[in-house]
Amino acid sequence: MSASSSDANPEIGRTVRANGVRTNYHDLGSGAPVLLIHGSGPGVSAWANWRLAMPELAKRARVIAPDMAGFGYSERPAGFVYGMDAWVGQAVGLLDALDIDRTDLVGNSFGGALALALAIRHPRRVRRLVLMGSVGVPFAITPGLDAVWGYTPSLEAMRGLLDIFAFDRRLVTDELAQLRYEASIRPGFQESFAAMFPAPRQRWVDAMASREADIRRIAHETLVVHGREDRVIPLANSLALADWIPRAQLHVYGRCGHWTQIEHAARFARLVGDFLAEARADEPLPLQD
Repeated sequence: MSASSSDANPEIGRTVRANGVRTNYHDLGSGAPVLLIHGSGPGVSAWANWRLAMPELAKRARVIAPDMAGFGYSERPAGFVYGMDAWVGQAVGLLDALDIDRTDLVGNSFGGALALALAIRHPRRVRRLVLMGSVGVPFAITPGLDAVWGYTPSLEAMRGLLDIFAFDRRLVTDELAQLRYEASIRPGFQESFAAMFPAPRQRWVDAMASREADIRRIAHETLVVHGREDRVIPLANSLALADWIPRAQLHVYGRCGHWTQIEHAARFARLVGDFLAEARADEPLPLQD
């Protein structure tokens, strides 16, 4: 394991091999662990997704935020088959490599689908669950998500995606569009991204969905978060999750798109931090095997 980080690029943190995949991850703060799993936008990295939330949550917990295989600065192994089996294996492998038996788990969009799958398959590795603008239930792909997964690199296309992601137009600056465009064309980034979600893209929504019966058996305390004006993932997803998960609560931010953790950064970090801080000592283990 490498404990070095790059002063030149804040997206590069530490490196560890997780289930055979050389994984770039950030590790800050101390205390009970919280694993943050990013979304699937072009050029995304854990740092880009969680840069505002990590320092706030790290005041109260140990925050771990990896780049999943095919994204950011983690390895893109030749012949790697992108899918839930591989990503869940990488996430559990990361916990094993860091000697973490049980973690709180926060998933954003694609990361929400991964968090759901991990909680279903390895319930005893998860304490509490946070699902934000989450994939993972059946839904008809939105024009917004189709545009995100169908991204072909150009500054104009990136500006269009940022307009879809954010409710607050003030966040969609020329500088941000330029930065995210440049991130999307780094060597290997677009190649792996295009390989994950070729058209027709409804099949990838379906592939990421967990079975309703399995979701209904989730025994973890769960916080479901969504932006009311989200044009990428429908609010109906979170309504379904809040209905199906027995110990779920739902928080919907008005005047908010798909970027809850950015558009309402301070409120999001406070909400999640308070939820995860509850009852750490006596939280029961899920009853499932």
